[in-house]
Amino acid sequence: MNFADTFKISTPTDREIRIARVFDAPRELIFDAFTRPELLKRWLSGPPGWSFVVCEVDLRVGGAYRFVWRGPDGAEMGMGGIHREIDRPERVVNTQKYDQDWTGGEAEGTLLLFEQDGKTLSTNTVRYLSKEARDGALASGMDQGMIAGYDRLEALLPALQVEGTA
Repeated sequence: MNFADTFKISTPTDREIRIARVFDAPRELIFDAFTRPELLKRWLSGPPGWSFVVCEVDLRVGGAYRFVWRGPDGAEMGMGGIHREIDRPERVVNTQKYDQDWTGGEAEGTLLLFEQDGKTLSTNTVRYLSKEARDGALASGMDQGMIAGYDRLEALLPALQVEGTA
């Protein structure tokens, strides 16, 4: 099943990318899916053939997170940062930096969750240090990877609701 029609990517400024997606679940559950390692591991695995080998989240202001994915050829892609703001279940702001720093330095990500009628609008805005860094991220194919991950999350949501994960 493909939910890509609820996925929207935009560039609100010359340094930002905004990714919006509607999920058919309450925002408490979506917040948990974006912040709890045991849930992230179930959907944020990267492109087909990749595995999510490191998923650490210290969900507190000043706490760090670290993600590492491994491709089918054994190559790894890692990233991490520090949480600057956490307002459960509505907002998470953190720094973002890739190990292979292809984006030109530390970016800032802001995840906002809005619930209406049992559905949650997720907006994830990433502010890069320059227009060139933003454009490089856009050219990387990140949108296709995010669509695939968000589709995995959407498909997982019924099971999470049954499990009472939130």
